[in-house]
Amino acid sequence: MGTLLRGRHFITTQDFTKEEIDLMLETSFDLKRRFARDELTPWLLYKTVFMIFYDESTRTRNSIEAGITQLGGHAHYLVPEMMQAHHGETPADTAKVLSRFGHAIAVRHCAFGQGNKFLRDLAANSNVPVLNLQDDVYHPMQVLADLMTIQERFGKNLKGLKVGISWAYAESHLKPLSVPQSQILLFARYGMDITLAYPEGFDLMPDIVKQAKLNAEAGEGKLTITHNMDEAFKDADVVIPKSWGGFYTIPNPLEADKYKDKIWAEAAKHKDWICDEKRMSLTKKHSVYMHALPADRGKEVVDSVIDGPHSIVWDEAENRLHTAKAVMALTMGGRP
Repeated sequence: MGTLLRGRHFITTQDFTKEEIDLMLETSFDLKRRFARDELTPWLLYKTVFMIFYDESTRTRNSIEAGITQLGGHAHYLVPEMMQAHHGETPADTAKVLSRFGHAIAVRHCAFGQGNKFLRDLAANSNVPVLNLQDDVYHPMQVLADLMTIQERFGKNLKGLKVGISWAYAESHLKPLSVPQSQILLFARYGMDITLAYPEGFDLMPDIVKQAKLNAEAGEGKLTITHNMDEAFKDADVVIPKSWGGFYTIPNPLEADKYKDKIWAEAAKHKDWICDEKRMSLTKKHSVYMHALPADRGKEVVDSVIDGPHSIVWDEAENRLHTAKAVMALTMGGRP
């Protein structure tokens, strides 16, 4: 197993071998145990991570900011309106400057058709790791925490574990595709039996689905697509119902801002896509409910499920801290 991750960009888990992801997870478990024992982990003393947020955040910002502090370093919270990017400075120029000032650049930029490109431009011009805090294609920090949480509940061997990933109705905003896309990509590599459910037209990116199917084949898992929410829940060990924007319900997904009303009108046809007790009764007795949060209560999920005995969303949220610390420790530090 390769152990040299120092200096690597963390934009998608696809850029890392399964053995390297296992190292991240093992490091996360180690850090969680140390955190429980209140042990100091000064692995990144005096190192700086610049956090650039184009979009709002609760778990991501605080897991990075608390995490780097607990590792002995410091985070700078930046928003474009307070940077020269607001006046047209290019990603390349921003990266060249910030990588001379510190030790990592972490970015959340979820605008469809823009976010991942922005991160790739930064990475191509940065001398320090660029860490993806969510873009329009991937959310590697979230999916690493999801996988850690599943391993805590079901063990390290996840072959054959039945996971239902489903679209759910919401009204808060057009949520990115990046969470379900990252889940089908990574879970497939661990041999899980994935059922992906969504209403017709609410597709994920075709190239991501194609890659996930290849991952499933290589990992001896399965990826089944259905337009019936109940099928994702039937006999499932894990269910993850979450909304995402219907960017493919319009002719050109890049024009989502222009056609938001049309996308919302399509979503409103499927208000019955909600995680409730009836659907949870279709799952296995030991099943767990997961969500990246924040959940649209009463829309995506009923209170009795998210606050009930099947829910492990708070474990999932806590693990965002430990996986973020592991990624920073290994990419910003690690062996030279």
